Amino acid sequence: MKKIVVLGSTGSIGTQTLDVVRNNTDMEVVAMAAGSNIKLLEKQIREFRPRMVCVFDEKKAKELRILVADLDVEITSGMEGLIACSVTPEADVVLTAIVGMIGIQPTIAAIKAKKDIALANKETLVTAGHIIMPLAQEYNVKILPVDSEHSAIFQALNGENYNRISRILLTASGGPFRGMTTKQLEKVGLEDALKHPNWSMGRKITIDSATMVNKGLEVIEAKWLFGVEFDQIEVVVQPKSIIHSMVEFVDGGVIAQLGTPDMRLPIQYALTYPDRRELGGERLDFATLSKISFEAPDLDTFRGLSLAYEVGRMGGSMPTVYNAANERAVAKFLNREISFLKIYEIIEDAIRWHRKVDNPSVNEILDIEAQTYERIETQFHV
Repeated sequence: MKKIVVLGSTGSIGTQTLDVVRNNTDMEVVAMAAGSNIKLLEKQIREFRPRMVCVFDEKKAKELRILVADLDVEITSGMEGLIACSVTPEADVVLTAIVGMIGIQPTIAAIKAKKDIALANKETLVTAGHIIMPLAQEYNVKILPVDSEHSAIFQALNGENYNRISRILLTASGGPFRGMTTKQLEKVGLEDALKHPNWSMGRKITIDSATMVNKGLEVIEAKWLFGVEFDQIEVVVQPKSIIHSMVEFVDGGVIAQLGTPDMRLPIQYALTYPDRRELGGERLDFATLSKISFEAPDLDTFRGLSLAYEVGRMGGSMPTVYNAANERAVAKFLNREISFLKIYEIIEDAIRWHRKVDNPSVNEILDIEAQTYERIETQFHV
């Protein structure tokens, strides 16, 4: 029986993870965590019967305790609760699908408790890859990527020598605004940005896809996951999201992973690795697939991607500033406080303002996040 902790159970990745568990009788959810959606969380608790649950919001945790008082489940809250869930003694793997840098400390705690990590939280490696990857090696823990692109690369590298990688070809759909000019982007609104052409995702990551900051975060994450340099990571736009990513080797051979845009595949692969299991859903029909096209990303218009390469090469605390500035800017956009293009302006301002710290500790990363938030509220107060 594979015993699983799901951090972020009420979000898009979390609910699809639970769908995978439903279809695998040898999987059991022993702990779960969510932010504040206790209505859905109560349903999940009653179905999956975890032993421990964390609601980050203490007030909501108190409400949940009353709602599930008839069940044998411990309700915790805050960072302490997240960490307690992550180190649940019987757990084999911790799937981290909570959004933001809040995922760093639970991931570190889980690694030290020798739990494998199914990683869906980009920010953990983007901001603390220099801490996480050596720690995973020290404790002999697997970091199993859940992002569709990183899972595709991971699958393409199965049985291969990482030292023989020439290039990682990270695919992007281009989002809902692919092909638009900066002038056209001046007129787009929130509803336009939330219409992703291929994937069904949470609101924050959907906006990140529209700005291509999401792809920028994935570039930095790929550097840590696969031990390559930024010059070896190339983003290519593949609008239909059929090829999820590719690896080119030193002999010129390219291995690609293809499939329909269904997040359950990379989730299940991470939870069952190295095994493959039956998975229902649509299949690619190559007879009717007329063509698979590629194009280069527009780095001038979608500056989120070029800024990611810049901060990635600078290293140290710079990716933390990039990530924190984006988080706050996207929150403002979702609240209709700023325009779409203002997201880039906020990120670039924070990058130019910050003085880099080399090899930041977890506490320094969290302090820099807070300082970046403060800078944005001061400079871009509505």
